[in-house]
Formats: sequence, structure tokens, C-alpha cells
Amino acid sequence: MGISFDLSGKGALVTGANTGIGQAIAVALAEAGADVALAGRSDPVETLKLVEATGRKAVNISADLSSTQPVQRVVDEALAGLGRIDILVNNAGIIRRNDLLDFGEEDWDAVMDTNLKTLFFLSQAAARHMVSRGPENGSAGKIINIASLLTFQGGIRVPSYAAAKSGVGGVTKAMANELAASGVQVNAIAPGYIATNNTAALQADATRSRQILERIPTGRWGSPQDIAGAAVFLASPASDYVTGHVLAVDGGWLAR
Repeated sequence: MGISFDLSGKGALVTGANTGIGQAIAVALAEAGADVALAGRSDPVETLKLVEATGRKAVNISADLSSTQPVQRVVDEALAGLGRIDILVNNAGIIRRNDLLDFGEEDWDAVMDTNLKTLFFLSQAAARHMVSRGPENGSAGKIINIASLLTFQGGIRVPSYAAAKSGVGGVTKAMANELAASGVQVNAIAPGYIATNNTAALQADATRSRQILERIPTGRWGSPQDIAGAAVFLASPASDYVTGHVLAVDGGWLAR
């Protein structure tokens, strides 16, 4: 039996897929054969077109993931649109920046709620479906969380983001431990410095961009497609014996 990255017949739910990393992951999963539901606040017009251009089904789910209120509805609509959820990618997230001594409770709660609390409860709701259906050809489902370099480091001026992303690493392992016996694999991807709209200011700052590139052994910013490749692996049968892992896709940043 050969190694398979084929996702034909699978249903994937991806949050925050309007642009950047989430969009690249959604399109790559479709290219590998999956039908894709896209959940988030912004209408993912371009992503829907790109998924449909692969010949796969695309479902739009409008949801504000800053609270857990829409979690069950998102899962229900994904199931109604796709018929099944084999893959969940928790990509939606926000960041707030301020000096440590001035960082406010509202900014703390906003980041923790979106980046960690909703991530956990959406994973829980999707996992209930996966577990109830049971394993098919070795796996009942795949949950992929988007972590960060700040899962491993503290960063500066982003204490709630560092806390939330550190929590993503921990909850990934906790979920993996409990769900493995039911055939659900749970892993995370920690992107390095990726050229997206979110990092446009850093890229435009010549000094800061040079400092970043000097730290990256590969000598370049990552692309959303670099993350998408890792996501396809973690969503596919090729990773059935991988669980509880946080995969850094960072051009060697953490090794430096």
C-alpha cells in the first residue's frame, strides 16, 4: 500500500479562510479532493471561487468566532452542506498589540476568546461528530490547529497572543491524548514569518524585514502555500500515526 495524500470524498471545515493562510489551506485541501466549508466573519468570495475552480464543493458559513455562541451552528451547517466533517482546521485568530504595562483586559479577553476558547469548543463539537461516526480506513477525523512561533516563544507587546498560542499547543496535545483511541488525530502547525496581509507592515519596514530575514536560515519569508502543504499532510492518511505534534513551518527560525 502506498502513501496517500488523497482527500477524495472528505469534508473539511476551515475557519478564517477569507485570505492568506486560511485561504491557501482551503484551496489545497480542495485540490487534494476534499469538499470545503468556510466559516468566518468576512464573506470569502475569492476563496469560494478558488475552491469551486478545483471542481470541489464550497460552502460559506457566516459566523463571528469571537465567542462560542455560533459553534454548534457552524458544525451543523457544515454537516448539512458537506454531509460529513473529516477535517477541521482552526485558523481563525486575532492579535492585539500594546506595551505590557498598558495592556488592557478587553484586549486580553478578545484574543483569548477567539484564539483559544472558541478553538477548543469548535474542536469539541466537530470531534463529537467524528467519534460518533467512528474510524474509516484507519482514521475517524483530523483536527489541525494553527499555532504560532509564539507557542514556543514569548514575543513582545503581544502577551495575550503569546498566552493563547501557547495554550493552543497545550490543548492540541490534550485533545490528542483523549481522542487517539477513537481514531481522531489532533495536531498543530506553527507558521513562521509568512508573507500575508497580516505581516504587510513588517515586510514594508526595511530594517525589521532585514532583521527577520537574517534570522531565517532559508533566507526568505514563507508563503501561505508553505503552510498549506503541511496542512494537506496532516489532513491525509499519510499522517495517521502523527498526533499531538506541533509542526513548525518556519524556514528554520526556531533552529537558529
